[in-house]
Amino acid sequence: MTIEIRIKNVRIGGKNPFVLIAGPCVIENEKDTIEHADYLKDICHRLDIAFIFKSSYDKANRSGIKSYRGPGIDKGLKILAEVKKQLKVPVLSDVHCRTELSKAKEVLDVIQIPAFLCRQTDFILQAAETGRVVNIKKGQFLAPWDIKNIVEKLESTGNKNIIITERGTTFGYNNLVSDLRALEIMQEFGYPIVYDASHSVQLPGGRGVASGGERRFVPGLSRAAMAMGCDGLFLELHRDPDKAPCDGPNMIELGSLEKLLQAIKKIDAIVRG
Repeated sequence: MTIEIRIKNVRIGGKNPFVLIAGPCVIENEKDTIEHADYLKDICHRLDIAFIFKSSYDKANRSGIKSYRGPGIDKGLKILAEVKKQLKVPVLSDVHCRTELSKAKEVLDVIQIPAFLCRQTDFILQAAETGRVVNIKKGQFLAPWDIKNIVEKLESTGNKNIIITERGTTFGYNNLVSDLRALEIMQEFGYPIVYDASHSVQLPGGRGVASGGERRFVPGLSRAAMAMGCDGLFLELHRDPDKAPCDGPNMIELGSLEKLLQAIKKIDAIVRG
């Protein structure tokens, strides 16, 4: 059993039911961000599911120079702060460099280390030293047992508020595959394990100047991961994924979420029961 991590009113790990981390891939504007967060909060409230809102103020790891990255740290954090103020939900976002941490820690409840940066020692140490919960995305180039080294880096600062997120493994060119054994292996390190169903179906660089994705596989992989005993599910969603400026092909449509969560909740209850 993993340890329990507390994030405001949310408890993840231990004997707690699964937590949903969800939101649009990237912040587009304040109005849409708050509307998406409010919709997600309402569904989770009705289904009695703990919820953390996720959206990125900057997506630095883009395929093409013209790819939409987001509003930037200052405007983005201001919008996320408004989400917290209005909806009273914890917020999570990617942070891409050490210089952003001092600002990010003032707003974010969870600092997310992007998969491509998960081995950047100085960055990881400084993120942990903020005292915030750190969600480490397992690099798609790593074996699950390699995560232990990253956990030890985080623990060396005295911060044990750690979440580990699986997001698939590189499988040839422009493709990822989910090895669900990784979830059980990483559970052995003692911290809450989250499955990122959205990025696990991504086709990195699959469109040449942008990534593709296969969102039709998100529900099935989500159910399978929950059956493995995950502590959380990470989903990126959008009102109209095909028109989203970033990662649309691997985001699911908001209207499909409730049915999926109902199934996930039943699986989680069976596994934990």
